[in-house]
Amino acid sequence: MTKLSIDCLNLIFNELQDRNSLHSCLLVNREWCRLVVPILWKEYSWQKYLQKKIFYTILSCLQSSSKQLLSDNDIELSSTIHLKSPLFNYISFCKFPGAKIIDNIVEMVFEEEFNKGKVNKKNKRNLLEQELYKLFVSQCKNIKELNWKTLQPLSLFSGASTCFSQLYSLNIDIDFVNSNALYEMSQICKNLNKLIIDNCSQDLPGLISLIEAQRNLKSILIYPNVKKGVTCKELSKALAKKGATINDLHLGPIGAIPPSFLTSFIKLKNITINDGGNIRDEIKDFQHHLAISEFPDLQTITFAGLSCFKELAMLIEKTKGNISEICTYNSNRATENTGMLIKAIANKCPKIKYLHIYIEPKDSIHIKSLLLNCRQLKVLNFYGFDFINENNDNEDVGDELLDILAKFSAISLRKIALSGSWKYSIDIFERFFESCRNRTLSYFAIFPNDVRNYITDDHKAIVRKYIKEGVIISSNLNHL
Repeated sequence: MTKLSIDCLNLIFNELQDRNSLHSCLLVNREWCRLVVPILWKEYSWQKYLQKKIFYTILSCLQSSSKQLLSDNDIELSSTIHLKSPLFNYISFCKFPGAKIIDNIVEMVFEEEFNKGKVNKKNKRNLLEQELYKLFVSQCKNIKELNWKTLQPLSLFSGASTCFSQLYSLNIDIDFVNSNALYEMSQICKNLNKLIIDNCSQDLPGLISLIEAQRNLKSILIYPNVKKGVTCKELSKALAKKGATINDLHLGPIGAIPPSFLTSFIKLKNITINDGGNIRDEIKDFQHHLAISEFPDLQTITFAGLSCFKELAMLIEKTKGNISEICTYNSNRATENTGMLIKAIANKCPKIKYLHIYIEPKDSIHIKSLLLNCRQLKVLNFYGFDFINENNDNEDVGDELLDILAKFSAISLRKIALSGSWKYSIDIFERFFESCRNRTLSYFAIFPNDVRNYITDDHKAIVRKYIKEGVIISSNLNHL
């Protein structure tokens, strides 16, 4: 029988999708075992049902000096851990563990100490955590992702330059990581593609250095803690310097970082902004910088909690027509300029596929041009503002909207959701579904209204009828 080469075996083993098959290969002979062990540890080392066995093996991989240090500080490990000599350098095969994994190992060790009647002290836990992180930093090579949520100065440990030099994605929680450790990371890691920053509330020189050190940063996600009177001015300047490379921006809430950096993000393709919706001077400043920014290559927009419809319309008018998704979520009842935004989308977004947007009663006149110009729409959600209108402006908007959708929707439009703030007559409701017979709706919904409920049992019966006939596949009205 011809013996397969190691390269062929590696290709086969890497294509196997389940742990049981790999484990069977592990038992064939030493050569197969040597090839399969790294794959098993890389893909399945943090599976919950295996954790206790894995954790004991990890503890057995601690260097003798670490085991002695723990023992000198009254941290007892199982006797089998001291006696057991690992057959492989298992740690080098692992994905770098998140903070939760390390916490679980520490909890397991101190649970055993607790059962023996020993006191669990904070400094002992910190020491064990330190030695575990040192083990992984020294043995894991060229890791691609790191979620840095520990007080341990990972970038200062031996082997950090080899471990972190090829990082592609880094998530930093500023509540845990100090400026000095971030500065040291900036000396090691210079090729980040994605950077996530949690809980920043003031300028940190180390964080500034880390951002400035990156050669090709593409994606930045910042979730700051907003503190009154404190802003991250230097962070804003550092971000502005990376405007020529950054394609993706996630920010929220606004207020902690001066928004002047926005005007430098000339290559931006995706923008997501989340905020609480409070009226503040910071929001007005953000709106101003958004209005004067130009993102010609923009493809997706997601805004939550901000009344920026006018500024978004101005922004969209300056794009090249490649936007495929726009999502707006806003509970502010005083919102204006929704019609201006709809007109901008109709004029500049011929490729849009997913649209979630608020409309006012007077905006129905713009919906026809939206549907006629945006023929690639797949998902359309029209939200309304939940309030009682004394002038009865909402009286006919539901019927007008359904009539326009029935006449001008593209074949591609298969998911539709409408506001429960509007009334829908039974005749128009049924006529709309009749128009959908040539394009089965995969989903139809009416968002519940917190103030008034205009959906009756007759509406629900019509929906169930068309589901039965295959015109609609699913609807929330079928379950109300």
